[in-house]
Amino acid sequence: MSVRLSVNVNKVATLRNARGGAVPSVVDAVQVCVEAGAPGITVHPRADARHITSADVHAVAARLAPLRGRVEFNIEGDPRPDLLALVHEVRPDQCTLVPVRPGEITSQAGWPAATPRERLEAVIASLKRDRIRVSLFVDPEEAPIRWAAELGADRVELYTEPFARAFARGHQAAHDSFTRYTEAARVAHHLGLGINAGHDLDLDNLPLLRLLPHLDEVSIGHALISHALFVGLRQSVQAYLRELAGEAP
Repeated sequence: MSVRLSVNVNKVATLRNARGGAVPSVVDAVQVCVEAGAPGITVHPRADARHITSADVHAVAARLAPLRGRVEFNIEGDPRPDLLALVHEVRPDQCTLVPVRPGEITSQAGWPAATPRERLEAVIASLKRDRIRVSLFVDPEEAPIRWAAELGADRVELYTEPFARAFARGHQAAHDSFTRYTEAARVAHHLGLGINAGHDLDLDNLPLLRLLPHLDEVSIGHALISHALFVGLRQSVQAYLRELAGEAP
């Protein structure tokens, strides 16, 4: 079975918000992604609502509701009270908990293993009681992966910006980084965790990353939407699906 693709549609909301109004429509983008064959949709509603809003979350959830079991809905973000309330209300298939640094443009690191456990343990348990799969965003290191397993997470999402940067430096750097991620994936699998990956993945580095052992899902937004500006959203989604399936272009 090929690795599942979850299309992050944040950038569609970013473009809409740059002008105001309702164009381009996030829900229309979701529809195109689904019709193109995407088995997952991701949104990341930030506290400042600079792209995805709570209204978007409800609208996307309503659009995906008839497709439950075929297209997964993943909401990611930091475990702040308003986001958790929204997640419990919408009940997506998966919630990816991500640490947020003040002023960041995008995610910069995974949860450190030294993060206090009590609150996150309670958050994870509460989400799982609502039958929401929980993934924790972590660096490809043994300590935070073991920490995630001990907290009761179902999956980890490996932060792949370091891999993308290494890939850009050339073959040897890419090989060394991939080896590091392979070791992390094996630790996660051994601990019973599912494995997701995301951040700065694109059509150039995905052919290597998709070979990661036990990889369940990749979340891709910026590169896929950027590619779509030139070829169209449907074509971009299908290009990424072909790459994940190992099919020739």
